[in-house]
Amino acid sequence: MIRVLIADDHTLVRESLVGVLQAEGDVQVVAQAADGIETIAKAQATRPDVVVADLSMPRLGGIEVIRRLRETVPEARVLVLTMHQEDEYVLQAVRAGASGYLVKDSAASELLAAVRALRAGRGYFGPQAARALAEQMQHPERKVADPYGTLTAREREVFHLIAEGLTTKEIARKLDISTKTAENHRARVLDKLGVRNTAELVRYALRKGLLD
Repeated sequence: MIRVLIADDHTLVRESLVGVLQAEGDVQVVAQAADGIETIAKAQATRPDVVVADLSMPRLGGIEVIRRLRETVPEARVLVLTMHQEDEYVLQAVRAGASGYLVKDSAASELLAAVRALRAGRGYFGPQAARALAEQMQHPERKVADPYGTLTAREREVFHLIAEGLTTKEIARKLDISTKTAENHRARVLDKLGVRNTAELVRYALRKGLLD
């Protein structure tokens, strides 16, 4: 059996993916997650073979989730399943450690083929992703910027909590830190990204594909 964790913040999407994958008989969905932090925690708890993950998730974006999974659950291979087709997302995901990339309008048969390929130790990339990777191979001098800039791992968590509308006190409670520490993190996030307030930060997150 191929053990799979599904990470997407939309319940209907997760339930549809469970139905598609488990109908084949050789796939077992061992966990589901609705945000980035939960994805990492459940991957560490269940040790899946494959993580099928969206890029736009609350609390922590998919790119950072991929990085942390590579560090903490290196045996789990990540298949990105997203609405983003642009080259920059493909390249960011692969550089973070993704082994496969599909867009959400892919056929169910392609999703199954991708999960099986990753379990077998191979990569799997849809047409758009394959083209982006081929062009990058031909032009390695092209640089793709990290959408989080120079934010640290903790600052990336704070970034998502700010974007979700949490106050400084709520962020402090969520992360179990002091209000003063949360204020400092918030100030550094805004300063590093060159934004002045929450509204500008949300626009930045949407522009970079870090939020739905």
